[in-house]
Amino acid sequence: MPTSADVIARRLHDAGCRHAFAIPGGEVLALLDALNRAGIRVILAKHENCAGFMGEGVHHHDGAPAILVATIGPGIANAINSIANAEQDRVPLIALTGCVPARQQQTYTHQVFDHVKLAAPITKAAFRVDHNCAAVVADKAIAIATEGRPGPVLIDVSIDVQTAAHDSSRDPPPRAPLSPMAPAPGAHLTKAAQWLAAAERPLVIAGVDVLNQNNADAVAAFCHKFNAPLITTYKAKGILPEDDALALGGAGLSPRADKLLLPLVRTADLIILAGYDPVEMRASWNDPWVTGNGLKEGGTGATRVIEFSAAANLHFVHQACLNFIGDVGAGLQALGRDVKLHTPPAQQTPAQQTWPGAEPARVRAALHEGSGAGQTWGPAAIADEAQKALPRNTIATVDTGAHRILLSQNWQCHEPRTLLQSTGLCTMGCAVPLAIGRKLAEPNRPVVAFVGDAGLEMFLGELATIRDLKLAIPIVVFVDRSLALIELKQRGLQLPNLAVDFGATDFPALARALGGHGSWCDDRGALNEALAQALDRDSFTLIAARIERKSYDDAL
Repeated sequence: MPTSADVIARRLHDAGCRHAFAIPGGEVLALLDALNRAGIRVILAKHENCAGFMGEGVHHHDGAPAILVATIGPGIANAINSIANAEQDRVPLIALTGCVPARQQQTYTHQVFDHVKLAAPITKAAFRVDHNCAAVVADKAIAIATEGRPGPVLIDVSIDVQTAAHDSSRDPPPRAPLSPMAPAPGAHLTKAAQWLAAAERPLVIAGVDVLNQNNADAVAAFCHKFNAPLITTYKAKGILPEDDALALGGAGLSPRADKLLLPLVRTADLIILAGYDPVEMRASWNDPWVTGNGLKEGGTGATRVIEFSAAANLHFVHQACLNFIGDVGAGLQALGRDVKLHTPPAQQTPAQQTWPGAEPARVRAALHEGSGAGQTWGPAAIADEAQKALPRNTIATVDTGAHRILLSQNWQCHEPRTLLQSTGLCTMGCAVPLAIGRKLAEPNRPVVAFVGDAGLEMFLGELATIRDLKLAIPIVVFVDRSLALIELKQRGLQLPNLAVDFGATDFPALARALGGHGSWCDDRGALNEALAQALDRDSFTLIAARIERKSYDDAL
């Protein structure tokens, strides 16, 4: 008879999970053993927070829930940041934790606190498994984590329940898969189609819901059919290849980009929100347009806005005139199915289709001109040269900081999920573990991590994880010995320089000490050469790219 730990492990394997990331502790040994016997590889991380991000990196390749295993007390406490990130960044994450038996909890306090209560505010659900409930709890956890708008779920299992025999005779059968839900025919869909048919300046804004529903192709097809320019959030970059004339790149945290994109948004006569989740956006995207109400036309200056989303709008960051909840791709197909273009697509020119004033093309050109990619050296030059040096199919990860904003605007994605980062929570220390998980999932594909020097120093131990796993991961470090984004904000608020500058680290020497490779870079040629060599190694390469302090002034 299987144990409860076996049942949980098998359910996770059935859901497509093949990797789990953990730091072992006595309270999770049975869970780890069960995962291993079920065919799920257990990877040792150096910190539970990084283990969560490694799991996310794998998820971005196979689509299965990420698995984080953390032991009692300090283990789960260390993991909380990556669990909170999964909630805000819409990542299906199963956090497995162990605890002491219920009876012992009443008379034993060492390392003991309530894991479920700790996790409840930042998870979609948190369960404690009782005897013979492992199957139904595992099935519920996977469904909750993956359906609707994805997110993290905690499963807490006491030591005695993990090892107890599980009676499967009364387990419920697996639930049938959910079918994509398209908008029902009716007055709202008819009105939306009328608005689309009449639009001269349509614009699509897409977000992470599109990726989580595997609807990138449907959004791309819709944009091409109706010649609608596309703005994406940072996580949704690559829905259209960003060398496509309709792709206006990512939006989120860049004031410079907002000065170009937001006026274009206000110029549109129809905005279609495709899985757009404003959790990624800065405050300038609060109420970025004026809308009417439902089937009623808006007042003076009002914009027609149609929203397709995975979950109801409870954030109130923006509003739409017409709202459709369900499958974004099916919604767009239903919207566009009966809209007739005036001339066959093969005979249409962009001017005939939409935007006769060519405003999106001018915005696209202005974004490129202001990117700084042509500079001799500096943050934008590093991003530009790295893109030139690496293969087109490279996966990039980027840590939080000024360099992330710049890279998210400048790095061109040619398919979805090729620039991985923390966009909702915006936490530091994520890029290297994301790269580890992504490289493990697809070893033959190039993966590069971009980090600030402060972010790298938060979790240096994971460099040893890369060494032990023998992964060829180049890590480009923006070295300016400053928390540049915070220092920039301090100056903007006319506050004194405080707790943002720090000393220099010899990153190449550090790399060698941890079993990797390292070099300094002060120009494009050295960076290009270092990246080319890094792809052929069996460990990490720290490429320390030195830039001047205040290099991000006027660049973001």
